[in-house]
Amino acid sequence: MRKLTTVLSVATAALALSSSAVATPPQELIDEGRAIYHDKTRGNCISCHNIDDPVANLPGNQGPMMIAMKQRFPDKRLLRAQVWDATVANPLSIMPPVGKHWILSEDEIDAVVEYIYQY
Repeated sequence: MRKLTTVLSVATAALALSSSAVATPPQELIDEGRAIYHDKTRGNCISCHNIDDPVANLPGNQGPMMIAMKQRFPDKRLLRAQVWDATVANPLSIMPPVGKHWILSEDEIDAVVEYIYQY
């Protein structure tokens, strides 16, 4: 009986940790995504995409505005895929495939996705 209680406790704790990690990204990840999004030497997302953030400085208007991201991409994996290589969904996209061409690392892409997903 003690073994079963221990197993159930461990399983419950693991489930709680995994669900909280999925539900709320760490603020550090969002902050990193914000820095990458607005950095003209890294992601340079701001040069094409406007975003409703007070630090947005001279945003472009070539790409779609970062607005209603949760409604546009209910599955966050599809947003990540779009950032990784927009030409998969739209072969005529002018967005550089930041993952496919190693413009950003996988971790940097994850951070940018977490940042823009809150808008």
